Amino acid sequence: MNRRTFLASSPFVVSVFSEPVTRWLVNPTEPLSPPSGRITVDQSHIQELREAADSARLWDSRFGGATWKSRSLTAYLYERVTPLLDGRYTERDGRDLFSVTAEMARLAGWTAFDAGQHQIAQRHFIQALRLAKAGSDVHVGSYVLSTMAMQALMRGFTSQAIDMAQGAYERVPTADPRVLGFAKLIEARAHARQRDARAAASCLATAERLQERGAAEGVGERPWIEFFSRQRIVTDATEIFRDLGQPRSTFSWHALGSMPGDAYARSRGIRLSVLATAHAQSGELEHSLRLGGESLRLFARLQSIRGLDYLKIYTESLTPWHREPAVVAYLKGVRDLAGQLATAA
Repeated sequence: MNRRTFLASSPFVVSVFSEPVTRWLVNPTEPLSPPSGRITVDQSHIQELREAADSARLWDSRFGGATWKSRSLTAYLYERVTPLLDGRYTERDGRDLFSVTAEMARLAGWTAFDAGQHQIAQRHFIQALRLAKAGSDVHVGSYVLSTMAMQALMRGFTSQAIDMAQGAYERVPTADPRVLGFAKLIEARAHARQRDARAAASCLATAERLQERGAAEGVGERPWIEFFSRQRIVTDATEIFRDLGQPRSTFSWHALGSMPGDAYARSRGIRLSVLATAHAQSGELEHSLRLGGESLRLFARLQSIRGLDYLKIYTESLTPWHREPAVVAYLKGVRDLAGQLATAA
């Protein structure tokens, strides 16, 4: 695909996912095509790609997807990785090559998603799903599909998000338990957005069991899913109960895990905004605004469009106090950030 055409962005369209998702669900693996290129790919190339993916993943967690280094991942995929995909390789090296490239494409989509470039993100995710299939890596494929479900969820397509998350879980039951647990966690969040407390609680409990099992079985394998820890369960559970309008449960889950640190700055900003919303739901305006202000300052530094989405959810909880001077000032701060991010885009 032409890189300039690939980077031309437009709004998220959930139907774009239909065909590639269906193709993966029908068959998540395929025979490896015979290599015919001039470059001979070996494990040294694959190790380079793995280290590049690890570096990009850490940078994204700490500084967000709108920074220059995160955006440069797309250029790296085209300029460095594409020639390798056209190279010569053994069966094992070819599978490894497609697998690591699928994770890099997923990560490029994730950073674009964070920067508000939703169609670019969709294109990367579709590429990643196709690459995972070419590498017959059902673990990465399921993970990519769950990430696609999360994008659909965050854009307001909850029913489609549930379908994709269920597909990621049910199609490859032999996948890493942590991968399957992540799929159930995304499904739980989608049910919460639909205010289906019973379904959300059931999926959350399944995600917990799978995380515990995966932590015992998969130590050292698939570093890209190691983020799916008890801490991640706690963070997403606070969101689930915020969306269900149950602030006491939000606070109870928050108490089970520490606040994300500097290495996960975006996650910290998200948790702060979720807690701020829960305090507003409890009628505690002063405490709510303190946490909301901290979240706003953090997202302003990260320049995260996805962070702005969380702040918008929080501002809706401030409606009962929309005439209060402190609330008026806060809402202006959110509008100013939205204007800055729109200009930067």
